[in-house]
Amino acid sequence: MDAARKKELFEDCSVKNAIFRMAVPTVIGQIILVIYNMADTFFIGLTNNDAMLTAVTVCMPAFMFLSAISNLFGVGGASVISRALGSNLPGRVRSAAAFAFWGCLLTTAFYSLLAFVFRHFFIDLLGGTDPAAHSAAVEYLTYTVIYGGAATSVGVLLSHLIRAEGRALCASIGIALGGILNIALDPLFMFVILPPGKEAMGAAMATTLSNIISLLFFVSALLYNHKQSYLSFRLRYVHCGEHVSMPVLAAGIPACVMTLFENISYAVLDKLMSFSGLPMQAGIGVAKKVNMLAHCIVRGIAQGSLPLIGYNFAAGNIKRMRESVRVAHLYAVVMAALCMAVSFIFARQLTEIFIHNGSTSLHYGTAFLRILCVGGPFSASAYTYISFFQAVGEGRKSFLLAILRKGVVDIPLMFLLQNLLPIYGIVLATPIADAICCAVAGLTFTAYIKHIRKNSATAPGQIKLA
Repeated sequence: MDAARKKELFEDCSVKNAIFRMAVPTVIGQIILVIYNMADTFFIGLTNNDAMLTAVTVCMPAFMFLSAISNLFGVGGASVISRALGSNLPGRVRSAAAFAFWGCLLTTAFYSLLAFVFRHFFIDLLGGTDPAAHSAAVEYLTYTVIYGGAATSVGVLLSHLIRAEGRALCASIGIALGGILNIALDPLFMFVILPPGKEAMGAAMATTLSNIISLLFFVSALLYNHKQSYLSFRLRYVHCGEHVSMPVLAAGIPACVMTLFENISYAVLDKLMSFSGLPMQAGIGVAKKVNMLAHCIVRGIAQGSLPLIGYNFAAGNIKRMRESVRVAHLYAVVMAALCMAVSFIFARQLTEIFIHNGSTSLHYGTAFLRILCVGGPFSASAYTYISFFQAVGEGRKSFLLAILRKGVVDIPLMFLLQNLLPIYGIVLATPIADAICCAVAGLTFTAYIKHIRKNSATAPGQIKLA
């Protein structure tokens, strides 16, 4: 992005317009990402096979761990890059991008190797102990994580870094391209190329191929725009020092931990539900997929506004930074509330999209969705504030809120409520934890803004670039 366009977007146009331009493409990309995640569940649901549906469900935490890796380096890199742009430090942009790229690639390669060596242990640990579900889950894990892990995580990483320079549309097109291709390739691999009984493998192969094509799009876009971009991934720009690697990790670790704890939380939920039988496992799997839509819309708004917040913080324009947070928070909560209303009212109809046989899993999926969706607005509020602290480099605050949102509160609650309200209590822990985290995040943000007000006389150049 050239200097004039960067200044117009980050400094001159209205905050509402800037967030609209940054967030809307990101939200659309996230929605398509959710739809393609749902596509696997939808097409596998056509088999009327609860074991096959469970196989995809239990693999979701292992697959989503790739997002934890890409968020570690992607959100962290984007935070440092946006603040470096606000402080007019192009050298730091190059160093942050190079460190994020190579860190993401090497970490993913190590994780994929672990997944290969311990694949059967992983599946059993995640609740795939049923023999039929276990076999299909191993096939799904092999193609999505072991073979396609690097393409998936690096592709998401590049979308974060490209968005940090203000090119949200380009970043979203790459994500959307992968999603659309996956939806198109799913039935081809599942019902045409592979024989019956290999639907999980077909879905995994379609996912991997679409993510590879998405990665190739990002590489092509970077090569095409290299003269207008400060991003570089050359090894000579990798600096493992306090000015680059530490700020990247400080901002990225909360995003990574939040995604990681989400996966651990879902894995615990699946494991506890596995003791109740396949219908309950299949039902919670579908409910989580549908409920993911609201969360990903909120994530799109937060990711879209992060560069704007980080840039203006580093540039010393605290008034514009605060307005950016206010608008992003409003949009996120309103959208989450709308999704909650739709999910609660049409829970059965939404569940029937994926469960077609009218089995007991349909009943449980409907009930679980109504419970989960209640936490949407609370989660949206908390997530917006967590993203704010990531944008301004307050790693400790965002880290504490991240583990509070998922892990510290909801997992103990699952075990407690399981005894008080069997089956449904396990699910009820999620919205209760969201409400608690929302309250703490709001108080933490308010205290931080009061601190900023006391230092409002600080010159732009004196704000510490963490």
